[in-house]
Amino acid sequence: MEHFINKQVKEIEISGIRKFSQLIEKYDQVVALTLGQPDFPTPEPIREAAKRAIDENKTTYTPNAGLVELRKAAADFIQSKYNLTYNPSDEVIVTVGASQALDVAFRTILTEGNEVILPAPIYPGYAPIITTCGAKPIFIDTSDDGFILTPERLEPYLTSNTRCIVLPYPNNPTGVTMSNEQIQALASFLKDRDIFIISDEIYSELRYDEKHQSIASFPGMREKTIIINGLSKSHSMTGWRIGFIFAPSYLSMQILKVHQYNVSCATSISQYAAIEALTSCIDSPLEMVTEYHKRRDYLLTRLEAMNLPCVKPNGAFYVFPSINEFNMDSMTFALRLVEEQRLAVIPGNAFSSFGDEYIRLSYSYSMEELENACDRLERFIVSLRSAK
Repeated sequence: MEHFINKQVKEIEISGIRKFSQLIEKYDQVVALTLGQPDFPTPEPIREAAKRAIDENKTTYTPNAGLVELRKAAADFIQSKYNLTYNPSDEVIVTVGASQALDVAFRTILTEGNEVILPAPIYPGYAPIITTCGAKPIFIDTSDDGFILTPERLEPYLTSNTRCIVLPYPNNPTGVTMSNEQIQALASFLKDRDIFIISDEIYSELRYDEKHQSIASFPGMREKTIIINGLSKSHSMTGWRIGFIFAPSYLSMQILKVHQYNVSCATSISQYAAIEALTSCIDSPLEMVTEYHKRRDYLLTRLEAMNLPCVKPNGAFYVFPSINEFNMDSMTFALRLVEEQRLAVIPGNAFSSFGDEYIRLSYSYSMEELENACDRLERFIVSLRSAK
């Protein structure tokens, strides 16, 4: 019966991040910098709001697009933080995390033969959805441009089949962000082109040097942009699974159809908790950002001392140093690192072939764990260089 399985599903692969995690399960006493998950607890007021919702029997279906109060809070949040205006009645959808938001957005705008531009290295969750829609992911190597998608780098890849461009900034795995000037240049280049933008802004609250600005805020871009956001990273709510889609009503109303038949609605208890996150806990990310900033600076200092080149990240909680000098693919490097030093990082090829000269380290871990990890990485680097 296997031959009856959807061919497009059979062609996609398990995430490289998950693959590597499974490979290292046999090793003991491993220090891991692999997860993109905040190590802070969900703020207490948010947890208490969920408990109240349970006690008050708020356990029924909600409107398909989400609780009206939550959509209003989400619209107010994006207005106060990023000066973007979306009508909560028909331009905001509450989803089951940002992942489900991406799924229903892609399935709404893509048809067979479309092409989607992905600036690489890039989070591995986009391409499989694109493929199952019958569309084609087009990867653009951005490593020579500081991992930023520029108009000059983009233009040669645009064809009559280009339906969408994904802007994943702040970026996973590199941690880089686009400056306001870079976003403006890209917006000016795209504003008169009939191409959708999916702007994945899940790390928008985790910025260090500049305030986040969405491409949707530039002239001509709002009507073609689908903003993806959520609470997993900003409020340490990965398991609560609350995401958001912000899009003009003509798009949102179509996306809502797909969302409705996909999940009906996001979990009611999590939605009530999310209202608290976007109101009384609106500034909770600030404390986390302060700590992430310290961790980032520590990792950059240690990597510099090891002479491992690394583009400075200004968002999220990842660094993406180059291992090019060692003349081995990232999977081999990462496996040897686990075997010899019991340190787990993510091989860069998990983020497309254009990441194969890099490794990803997450600093969503305590400073003590980071210090231990850096000591192990340094010993490994020294051993590789001495063996040359």
